[in-house]
Amino acid sequence: MNVIIVSGSLGSGKTIALNGYQFAGLLAVFSLVVMLLVTGVQAAMNRFGAGHPVFGEHAEAPAGEGHAVLRESIDMMATRLGEMQARLLRLDTLGERLARSAGFKPQEFMFDQVPGRGGAAPGAGAAIPRGLSVGELGQKLDLLSRQVDDRAERLGIIESIVSMDFARRTFVPSALPVVTGQFSSNFGWRIDPFTGRNAFHDGVDFFAEPGAPIVAAASGVVTVAEFHPQYGNMIDIDHGNDLVTRYAHASLLHVRVGDVVRRGHRIADVGSTGRSTGPHLHFEVRHRGLAQNPNRFLKTTG
Repeated sequence: MNVIIVSGSLGSGKTIALNGYQFAGLLAVFSLVVMLLVTGVQAAMNRFGAGHPVFGEHAEAPAGEGHAVLRESIDMMATRLGEMQARLLRLDTLGERLARSAGFKPQEFMFDQVPGRGGAAPGAGAAIPRGLSVGELGQKLDLLSRQVDDRAERLGIIESIVSMDFARRTFVPSALPVVTGQFSSNFGWRIDPFTGRNAFHDGVDFFAEPGAPIVAAASGVVTVAEFHPQYGNMIDIDHGNDLVTRYAHASLLHVRVGDVVRRGHRIADVGSTGRSTGPHLHFEVRHRGLAQNPNRFLKTTG
């Protein structure tokens, strides 16, 4: 199942898969960028005051000791600005990797370290390095602020994708209903084990030891928990969007009608009740009442 999010800033639809660890990492990087931005601005405001002339467009630097203090403060803010730009570059790099393959390792996030930077010192004849003016520094902070706002919108898109992907993985029956079982019969036409004639099989069978746990293939609400002449002890779970899973031939049921179950929750035990030749689980997936091939769902990544 693909999730497509369209944003004006992206210019086209994007399909992205992302897990909770990756999303948490991106949020942490984003929070760090914003924190550094706010810290730098607040440091300047606390040192000079909002009404200090240093924040004017045409203000002149004071002479003597005041000038040295001002120059030192501006250099410190410029250093902090460089750190913020480096962290923003890391965020951009991770965003590219995410959009391209949606796969990166958590250890790539080194939140407690400043990104490494370096280069050769200016040699003889090189241009003399000069410090940033207050006006130039303000312009760069404004630009960085706009870039952070843009990244925030992109992270919002990723958050939506993560939420929808979580719902897809949670409510689509892609988890094996019997973890320790072995596949024993396919979906579709087969020779009926009782009549010996060609008959259509509405689900798949998993051979397992009697009493082995049967778990919900996805989260949902139990709509049927009863004995059926053909299916024996059976359970139906409604997962929404007209999608229902059925678990048949159980020896014991652990849920009742109306129970809300989560993906992987134990709902019954393997048995051989109803029309069955031996201990196994008969598993069905139905959409709008029509039997679907469960293998199409069980192969879904989740």
